[in-house]
Amino acid sequence: MAEQTVREYASHRWYARPVWFVSNIQHSLDFYVGKLGFEKQWHEADGKGGVCQVHRSGCEIILCEDAGRRDRGRLFIELTREGFEGLLREAAERSIPTQKSWWGNDVIRILDPDDNELLFPVSNE
Repeated sequence: MAEQTVREYASHRWYARPVWFVSNIQHSLDFYVGKLGFEKQWHEADGKGGVCQVHRSGCEIILCEDAGRRDRGRLFIELTREGFEGLLREAAERSIPTQKSWWGNDVIRILDPDDNELLFPVSNE
């Protein structure tokens, strides 16, 4: 790649969000908003459509209802020690099942209603 092209390429911001296919958009919203404390950022068709985005503290996920897709995703989310401890408290208070697991290091694993994985590394700081 030419030096000029590399500079132009590097000057653009890539804004990425995972898209997770879900079987029922309302069940997913109940989980992400009602249990995990995300906020609904937008929802197509004035809240009646099958695609929406949720966010919490800079973590954004697009949820897409598609009965034909059975894919599952995995999202690795690093938190500060305080954030991690807060997540554990919230999970206990809201009866969100968590599981100790390993993915390169110790993590807490939370599954959404469609078995998409949220992995939170155990904070040692």
